[in-house]
Amino acid sequence: MKVDVEKCIGCGFCVRDCPLEAVRLVKKKAVIRDHCTQCGACLKVCEHGALSRDSVPAPGAVTCDACPIFCQVKEGDMGACHRFENKAGKLVRMTPLRSFRDVAETVGEDPSPAISKPLITAIGSGTTYPDCKPAPAIVGGRQQDVDVVTVVTEAPLSYSSILVKIDTDVQVGEEGADVLSGKRKVGMVTTEQYGSKMLSLGGVNLLTGKTGFAAARIITDLANGKEVRLKVKDGSKLILQVGQPPIINGDTPLSMRVGCGSATLGLFAPLLKAAADEVIILDSHITSLMSEHAAGRFVGARPSGLILRFPMSTPGRYFGDHGKGWGGTSIEEPLNVIEGIDEDRFRPGLRVLITETTGRNGKLFELNENGDFREIPLTEACKEALSAISSSCESSRVSAVYMGGAGGSARAGVTRYPIKLTRAVHEAKASLTVGGAPVYVLPGGGINFMVDVERVKQGSFYWTPTPATICPIEYTMTCADYGEMGGHVEAMKPFKTGDFSRPLPD
Repeated sequence: MKVDVEKCIGCGFCVRDCPLEAVRLVKKKAVIRDHCTQCGACLKVCEHGALSRDSVPAPGAVTCDACPIFCQVKEGDMGACHRFENKAGKLVRMTPLRSFRDVAETVGEDPSPAISKPLITAIGSGTTYPDCKPAPAIVGGRQQDVDVVTVVTEAPLSYSSILVKIDTDVQVGEEGADVLSGKRKVGMVTTEQYGSKMLSLGGVNLLTGKTGFAAARIITDLANGKEVRLKVKDGSKLILQVGQPPIINGDTPLSMRVGCGSATLGLFAPLLKAAADEVIILDSHITSLMSEHAAGRFVGARPSGLILRFPMSTPGRYFGDHGKGWGGTSIEEPLNVIEGIDEDRFRPGLRVLITETTGRNGKLFELNENGDFREIPLTEACKEALSAISSSCESSRVSAVYMGGAGGSARAGVTRYPIKLTRAVHEAKASLTVGGAPVYVLPGGGINFMVDVERVKQGSFYWTPTPATICPIEYTMTCADYGEMGGHVEAMKPFKTGDFSRPLPD
């Protein structure tokens, strides 16, 4: 890297954001240190154009191809990610490959098979309100030749919400935007995941607020597999049902992305190279340009000179934007992604295929002598590449994870010492399930859990006008551990097959 001291104002951003501390300030000016890898982090944060990349790699530097940064690592130094070191001209992984035995203690134990499944479920059991009342059903039996006990309750949870995953690239709204049921706020748009939009609905602050009834009903309906209608503020109208494709502004997207624009190019580079001289894959996160991309160079794509309107992340990878166009970008007319052409690489007859990460849309253009592109029919090679992308995509669908915090009566009805139950759950001595379905218990204090609602029998969730949602919870543990934690052993009944096909006694 080089520093233009006239432009440098000594803001310190390059120092703070350099992963290798290869930049320092001297007399309020940036100075590049010897172990710089040309990772470009400083370039991206400098707002004054004071930094530029060296045109020739340093002598003895090895190019790392483990990611799109392509660090130039000098002997004795490591790459920007701190993973690889140049030892005698070879890049060596600095952390040795680990076997499971090496990490088993850190990973910890899973619940034993004897307690991993409940003897009965809490569906239809009733509840433990008030807190001093024992759970409605405490049964003992044998599993895997071990004496076990299952304690069940339908727990009213104010600390509850539902995380909705919508598998689509179609824009639904800005992150943080309110999600409305009618005119009532029931949640917000949260952080996108790979190929999916995410909504967080409910939560204690909404449930205890003025729109709590609406939030409780939405959580329950989604968890029970019912259709709900929502509107994102300044965004889309949604019709959502778990296990079904979403309906967004009246349209039903059929598939989710196979990968981001960069990954899609990498997955199908040979087919795309055979389809056109240049390929652009539009994507709201990473739009790719084949001839600059590492995968394009790997398959022999020639530089085209195309200049895209999006800002470059790394060669061939551009940060997209969000909108209602192709690949979830603002580009509704595909040629609009091209901002210009490098005159030194102008090539009449250049064929450019533009598509998106689902292969749903695709157009082929040819460059004429005047520098204009005209659309031409898709060739068989283009159709084959688009078909390969689209056939590799999963169907667009809605899924949801119910999230709850089981405190209060949900624990007191199980044992006289609630803290011992909490510790047992975290130590895998007690297994928590919801309607028989396995859960993920969040680390840290309390019993906060998540469950895939599609693994819970439909109709098992309810809501009450406190307001709160009601969730069927089971705790299963050995009889010995149950007694040690002060369990209500006096209320335990033997489990017999068929005993619980009828309503439980009060």
